[in-house]
Amino acid sequence: MDIGLSGAFWWSNQFQGIVAVLLCAALGWFSWKKYTQGKYNEAVGLLMLGAIVLRLLVISDGYLNEWDERYHALVAKNMIDHPFTPMLYAHPVLPYDFKEWSANHIWVHKQPVPLWSMALAMKIFGVSEMALRLPSLLLTVMGIGITYLIGANLFDRKRGYLAAFLFAINGLIIEMTGGRAATDHIDVFFLFFVELAVLWSVLFARREQVIYNVLAGVAIGLAILCKWLPALIVLPVWLLLVLDAGRLSKRDVVKHFVVLCFTVFVVAYPWQWYIHHAFPQEAAWESKFNMMHITQGLEGHAQPFYFFIDKIRINYGELIYLPLLWFGWMCIKDYRNYKRLAILIWFLVPFLFFSFAATKMQAYLLFTAPALFLMTADFWFVLAAQYHRMRYPWLGKLVLVLLLALPFRYMLERVKPFDNRDKNPAWVTDLKKLKNEPAGKNVVLLNYPRPVEAMFYTGITTYPFIPGRQQLDSLKQQGYILWVNDNGALEAQITADAAIRKIKLNTPL
Repeated sequence: MDIGLSGAFWWSNQFQGIVAVLLCAALGWFSWKKYTQGKYNEAVGLLMLGAIVLRLLVISDGYLNEWDERYHALVAKNMIDHPFTPMLYAHPVLPYDFKEWSANHIWVHKQPVPLWSMALAMKIFGVSEMALRLPSLLLTVMGIGITYLIGANLFDRKRGYLAAFLFAINGLIIEMTGGRAATDHIDVFFLFFVELAVLWSVLFARREQVIYNVLAGVAIGLAILCKWLPALIVLPVWLLLVLDAGRLSKRDVVKHFVVLCFTVFVVAYPWQWYIHHAFPQEAAWESKFNMMHITQGLEGHAQPFYFFIDKIRINYGELIYLPLLWFGWMCIKDYRNYKRLAILIWFLVPFLFFSFAATKMQAYLLFTAPALFLMTADFWFVLAAQYHRMRYPWLGKLVLVLLLALPFRYMLERVKPFDNRDKNPAWVTDLKKLKNEPAGKNVVLLNYPRPVEAMFYTGITTYPFIPGRQQLDSLKQQGYILWVNDNGALEAQITADAAIRKIKLNTPL
């Protein structure tokens, strides 16, 4: 590549990637220096700054990602003006199937908290890709600090720092922050509130202050309002942490557990009641559809039982099996250590549940990632203290290096900071220009292959096909103005119809 002094290079993804990686490396170095000096809070703060830089690179993509970010983006945009009426097609003019979540009107396919948050961000900062992704950036950066606090309270600050580092560089988390991986911001929010609930549970177990228990219940309730009932994994984690602390009588444990569950109910239930009364047809179908994930491999996501055990090597490094097996063995060996058991349960129960479910996607276990980071950190420091006693000490050193190097490698492979990525593709530019055309709610764009993106950028009701002549005539009679994307393959009757405006738009490859 001839980089020369061309302006194109200075604004390219490659140049931004080089700058971001160098800046992150510098912040990482200073963070490590603070760590060696015992200044853990400053060290974690520098990790969080580096994480912001890396995530800014990812969220700066000037287009919506195909799965599933575009749908979340459009629904969130529509919620700016209608926060209690989640809609995909805000103004459907053609018949639709309410069961088809990718092309319907009322959209209760996901819970509302992530959508409300994205809507609020776009209301404050304007409708854009970066504004849409900003909440995910903030939550994943805060997650680094939360991971440190959990590790520091359950183990020690060194383990907390290492777990926070692993969170900061995890490629899947970073990818999902930018909406580049399926389920994107929904699972980022779910991860955050589950982990926050675990932190409040840890603090309640240590300090016995009711406010922490209530906050844990609020966080679990908000997690349910992100991605439904798997958030209840925090309940057994809470119970084990409280039992491990051993400060409460059995009666008090029951009392506080009831308070916890009641708080969860108060936070999570009103929305469920509301959608089943306001949109009974759609809500009933989505409840049924959620259950179908357990028994049917939906939408091409049927996977074998071992899917997740295979995926974790890619998402957390090939050696993740060592700390996982070691941690499990330690829990069996010292079964009264409920603190360790709580961390294992955090990962193991969702892992087994989703492994038995027919529909599987890699991000379904994202909310268990902090548990894997904590296990890895615990294993790393135990090995670091004992590897010199091994028959082959060099092997222990190699494992210690690879436990950190392999996740870092996967981060680079996922973030792709040095790729020649087009951050502002022509098809998005065309849609943004189309937004400036004089059009109202009565304009309908037809024959555009990415209708969801078109509606996000232009506000024009869009369909990926051209309906039959009878429907076209009906739309005209109702006063709709028809635009058709001319892809070079229009039928003669459409080309000859002067009442239909033909426009040429670049489309995604």
